[in-house]
Amino acid sequence: MNTAIALEALVTLPRGLVLTLALTFASLAAGFVISIPLSFLRASSNPWASAPVLAYTYAFRGTPLLVQLFLIYYGIGQLPLVRQSFLWPVMREPFWCAFVAFTLNSAAHTTEVLRGGIQAVPRGQVEAAKALGLSGFHTARLIVFPLTIRIALPAYVNEVVGMLKASSLASTITLLEITGLARQLVSETFAPYEVFIVAGGLYLLFTLLITQLFQVLELHWARARNPPPPARSL
Repeated sequence: MNTAIALEALVTLPRGLVLTLALTFASLAAGFVISIPLSFLRASSNPWASAPVLAYTYAFRGTPLLVQLFLIYYGIGQLPLVRQSFLWPVMREPFWCAFVAFTLNSAAHTTEVLRGGIQAVPRGQVEAAKALGLSGFHTARLIVFPLTIRIALPAYVNEVVGMLKASSLASTITLLEITGLARQLVSETFAPYEVFIVAGGLYLLFTLLITQLFQVLELHWARARNPPPPARSL
């Protein structure tokens, strides 16, 4: 192993962290916002509300993200309707194409994660809210959604980590995030072993940080639900 090249990679690749993290967390945030109403529709007993969302999540969860990225980056730009619209200045940029693809994919996965959480909320909580006179909207906002987040949090961690690793696919459409810079450095040094070990180490480090952050959050919520008993005075 060439130590000099590994050190060069250790200096070069962190320059792509900003783009990697921006693309990852922007896509996760947008996907989460989109998934909230979709998850309630998906959990609905009304097939007219649930079936279209199921079709969307099935399509995006059942096809490779790389294919979706290529369809948006290479395919949408070929449509005259897009080229002649206000969307073209945005969709001709690889960052926004990656953002759209990652957001739609993340929203599909997150919708199913939240749908499972919604269906796991105890029925007694919902019935109690109705007995208090809360409307359906207020029941969903004040009772169902907070409980859903706590229930679905462990599964959502996998989506966050998966999206962080999936951001490496952005390098296939010329974006110089961590993997893009790694590929560029490999073409200059012809040393893929050293370069990609460093790149993998960076992804591993951020995966560890994310999982630790969510574990702290889960522990905090667990303590909030089950506070320790007050100490008895002697």
